[in-house]
Amino acid sequence: MDLAVLQATVDLLVESGYQKTTIQAIARRAQVSAPAIYRRWATREMIIEDAIFQLQTGDVPPATEDLHADLLAWTRQFLDRTADPAARSAIPGLLSAYHHHDGVHERLVQRAELPIRTALVARVLKEVPNPGPEAAATAETVFDLLVSATMIRGVSRGYEDADEWCRRIADALYALIRTLS
Repeated sequence: MDLAVLQATVDLLVESGYQKTTIQAIARRAQVSAPAIYRRWATREMIIEDAIFQLQTGDVPPATEDLHADLLAWTRQFLDRTADPAARSAIPGLLSAYHHHDGVHERLVQRAELPIRTALVARVLKEVPNPGPEAAATAETVFDLLVSATMIRGVSRGYEDADEWCRRIADALYALIRTLS
């Protein structure tokens, strides 16, 4: 049932948009009852998060010996996650929900963002000869810049000129990290 519900959610986001992706519409599309969905997910936002972020729980690009190449891989992966048609439909609505419902965003951060943040911060700090508090703060900032840049770009422009844009973002993040050496 979970896979049918998640696929129905993705399909509805792409076809009808965030506002029309209701629990009732998801139930009809997945051919399950709304109460069955509520037994698994407490809110519509939780279903949508799972549907668009289902492949994002802990998957990180493999580290290489080339920090710039790694940053490019991270940038491309983050852009892929936000430029996907279902994500482009869902993210603005989810951001609004996070603004109006305390605790919703924190749940997503703990479940999905924290492991990915930890991995990127560790990869950045691996490049710094003597990582201290300033390096750790900069590594955290690199993650935040990467998330915000790719989210805005993915939602607003999708894959338009993606390769060049990803390269420029990786260049900028690399330059920031190099200031720590």
